[in-house]
Amino acid sequence: MRAAIFDAVGSPLRIGPVPDPSPAGDEVVLRVAACGICGSDLHITEDPVPFGIGSGFVLGHEFAGEVVAKGAGVSDLAIGDRVAVVPMRGCGHCAACRRGDPARCPDMVLIGGGYAEYAIAAARQCRVLPDEVALSDGALAEPLSVALHCVVRSGMKPGDRVAILGAGPIGLLVAFWARRLGAARVVVADLHDHQKERAIALGATGFALSGDRLAENLAELSDGPPDIVFECVGKRGLLGAAVSGVRLQGTVVGVGLCIGGDTWDPFVALSKEVNLLFSVFFDQRAEFGVALDALRGGPFAPQALITDRIDLSPVPQVFEGLRRRTTQCKVLIEPELS
Repeated sequence: MRAAIFDAVGSPLRIGPVPDPSPAGDEVVLRVAACGICGSDLHITEDPVPFGIGSGFVLGHEFAGEVVAKGAGVSDLAIGDRVAVVPMRGCGHCAACRRGDPARCPDMVLIGGGYAEYAIAAARQCRVLPDEVALSDGALAEPLSVALHCVVRSGMKPGDRVAILGAGPIGLLVAFWARRLGAARVVVADLHDHQKERAIALGATGFALSGDRLAENLAELSDGPPDIVFECVGKRGLLGAAVSGVRLQGTVVGVGLCIGGDTWDPFVALSKEVNLLFSVFFDQRAEFGVALDALRGGPFAPQALITDRIDLSPVPQVFEGLRRRTTQCKVLIEPELS
């Protein structure tokens, strides 16, 4: 089968053949309908060692597809089922896995494989899509769940004022959930206004340009300093900016993947008694199921995140282009478009 393959840092992905997957007893093979290109994939190709990635790896953890083969031990999925995949693969037996939280399993592995015509997953990682949800849209379930977990972790209440630093896919989906769950003000901030209209379409009530007056801009658009600030970029200095912008005794949630350390003054957080939290992954049973339901429709449809649907052939060029700020947001790889 064809796939987009990672070779080495500094080398673009390449399209080439890889062996067709064969399922173990507890696994299924999926014909990939769609796989999202995630910002963490870009990070992985720049610094693969912390992620255990080597030459020949096929990226892609935001995917959905149709079951085309299954192992002898799989009884709860059938050939032809349309599923979205939870990419955290735990042991399936520990307390965390049993409660539907494989991200906290000591043996958890974040799988890839979605940048290909076929991919493999354990049956326990798969959730059948509602009939009303298009199969390709199922690729949004993973980032939707990540963003929902951020909002749940924050303790946000209806009527709260929320600010989000970063208008990338996760930041925009945090805005989606904050508004859907009752925030009174939802302000998205970014260095550029490329995603301003998309932010409003997904539920934001205001859009601010980052800069020296970021804290003042957030306060003006939020009718006062926000109660909660989500840092969804992962660049040095932005946790400090979030602390500066949040209200006294407010909450800052670190979401962005910042590799290589940061420098900021914790005294500001101390003097304001800021609650500083971090958020990663999600709960498979509760939050992933809620994300699937959100794809059925309703106000501020998350499908507005999608800007491009491409086949495998242009993946290397598009992937490299996403390293720079563009008007693109969520790009879905749909192998059958080729």
